Amino acid sequence: MSKKSKFLKSVALTISGLAIASSTQALAKDAKMEKCYGVVKAGKNDCSSAKKGGHSCAGSATANADKNEWILLPEGSCDRLVGGSLKASS
Repeated sequence: MSKKSKFLKSVALTISGLAIASSTQALAKDAKMEKCYGVVKAGKNDCSSAKKGGHSCAGSATANADKNEWILLPEGSCDRLVGGSLKASS
């Protein structure tokens, strides 16, 4: 694979990632969704980690029920889940 081809693929992936991140935020506002921390299974998170120095991609959670990983849920649902919190752990 040529350097130009690798570069173009990385640019396309970056643009895709930014589009997904912005659409997640739009979905949260339009559908009255909220971030729920502490209930995500490993690899099933909805975006970046709240932990400083953590990852910046969906599906990158490495542990179940990490208090810094979140998933979008309908407003009011998070408080009903065991371990669910509207704030990340500090």
